[in-house]
Amino acid sequence: MADTGHCKSLLRNLSDYVDGELSPELCSALEHHLEGCENCQIVINTLKKTIELYRLSSEAEHIPDDVRRRLLISLDLADFTQK
Repeated sequence: MADTGHCKSLLRNLSDYVDGELSPELCSALEHHLEGCENCQIVINTLKKTIELYRLSSEAEHIPDDVRRRLLISLDLADFTQK
């Protein structure tokens, strides 16, 4: 069973890993951890699927500006809202 404390520290880098922007050392450590941690495998697979579904849906539909603004605010990304 994987050390869940280690999970938390590695998953802080999850976004960079999925984006391919993680340093080679951290990438290797995360991949090694993923080999033995089913919980983290589920988290990363869910994130990848969410990104894939978002990309597919964003090609087909336009998100209204007010919905986009509220989403960014709720995700604490208010700096990305159009002013």
